[in-house]
Amino acid sequence: MKIRGFAVAMALAGCLLPACAETVDGAWSFETPEDVAASPEDWRPVDPERLFIFETNKGRILIEAFPEVAPNHVAHFSAIIRSGDYDGTSFHRVIEDFMAQGGDIFALKGRPSAEPNVKGEFTFRRDVMKMPLEATIGPDDSAKHGYYNGLPIQTQPSFFAEMSVDGLVESSVPHCASIVSTARTDDPNSANGQFFLMRGYSPHLDRLYTSWGRVIEGQDVVMSIKPGSPQSNGSVTNPDILTAAKIAADLPEAERPRAYVLRTDTAGFKDALEAKGELNICDLAPVPAIILD
Repeated sequence: MKIRGFAVAMALAGCLLPACAETVDGAWSFETPEDVAASPEDWRPVDPERLFIFETNKGRILIEAFPEVAPNHVAHFSAIIRSGDYDGTSFHRVIEDFMAQGGDIFALKGRPSAEPNVKGEFTFRRDVMKMPLEATIGPDDSAKHGYYNGLPIQTQPSFFAEMSVDGLVESSVPHCASIVSTARTDDPNSANGQFFLMRGYSPHLDRLYTSWGRVIEGQDVVMSIKPGSPQSNGSVTNPDILTAAKIAADLPEAERPRAYVLRTDTAGFKDALEAKGELNICDLAPVPAIILD
């Protein structure tokens, strides 16, 4: 059995806007145990239905999907993964300190995916009682950033729920390093097969593109994907390949990687976050994970 701890080392079709991004340097001080059994109360198991496995020629990338924030996109990408259409596609547009874009099925097969385009889910309405932020930057009732199951969230303050017509607050997933988001054209409802993996923090994408997951293993692989030329807006010659995409739940149980994410609802995590001060959540490294093979 192999045990891996996730730690991030940080230093869209061509129609997405080019940009530079800020790198993440806010590392956590948590020690990764050799086995979850050493402190099981601190680690949350990832549902295998939500665990996407991207095998590339550079190594493996594991993604946890979050239907709570973008249910239609998670269902959409799950269907494409299960169709096998991603196997052999390339990371055709990659920009240093920004993102690695892949999933161009048409370029490989001469046809799009079998799925219809999916409407943008750039924000979501959050019930602060049913889906509370587990740890926040600042006071709970007025915080604009926090975590839900390790996923960074930016949001209206919770007290807005008392004044909103539906009793909910508008929330979204910021485009921090390690976030998985969705490419599209200028049409906000044109997303289909293409996705991008964030290599740096790019706030100009927030609430304009649909984020639906985060890399919990293999951010080093994401950072190693061959970049394109700035003169060609990141278009890559002889690009790296997504050799196979799977969902862990579809594998025999003995062959599935088992993923555990550091819980963000514990006193220890909340204390560590409070000690960081009033930071933008994307200035912090992604929440750690342990992978058991």
